[in-house]
Amino acid sequence: MPSTTLYSKTGTKVGKVDLPDALFAAPVNEAVMHQAVIAQLAGRRTGTADTKTRGEVRGGGAKPYKQKGTGRARQGTRRAPHFAGGGVVFGPHPRSYVQRLPKRMKRLALVGALTSKFGDGAVKVVQDLAMDEIRTRELVGYLDALKAAGRVLVVADAKDERLELSARNVPGVAIIRADSLNTVDVLNADILLIIEASLPTMAEVYA
Repeated sequence: MPSTTLYSKTGTKVGKVDLPDALFAAPVNEAVMHQAVIAQLAGRRTGTADTKTRGEVRGGGAKPYKQKGTGRARQGTRRAPHFAGGGVVFGPHPRSYVQRLPKRMKRLALVGALTSKFGDGAVKVVQDLAMDEIRTRELVGYLDALKAAGRVLVVADAKDERLELSARNVPGVAIIRADSLNTVDVLNADILLIIEASLPTMAEVYA
């Protein structure tokens, strides 16, 4: 069973903590992780881009000029695609970019991402990050003491409004619930800072 150092929020080492095998000693399948990332990012697209075809633009009811005798090519409408103000050919229309991914693949990608981060030494476990009041400076002090720099993803065991509001204005710091992890956020993080109480929830939901 993998284990790592357990820290207090002041950065002091207070012991060791065991990590679930299913989450931090899982096979790392890069192909599945890539597919999960592509599917998740595609699902974030709104798909609202739209253009008008020649049947949707305004005007163009009358023939621009007579069929014969002008020496010009025959035209039926000013709203044809080759005229300024005409319709768009093969332009985008509202659509869904959602890609269906089986639950087992999503889980395999997530545990692979967690294992990869653990192998890179990017996983830290802290006893707690309880805040007595909403104070950004205090939270930044805790993160500095824990040497958590760059993009930090804090995994909380439950909704903690004081912690979330304290982290709201800290660049690169995000708070996520233990039961709401996703592959993209885990892979994007430079440091995965897990509150100790989150580990049982993570093992129950994803193992």
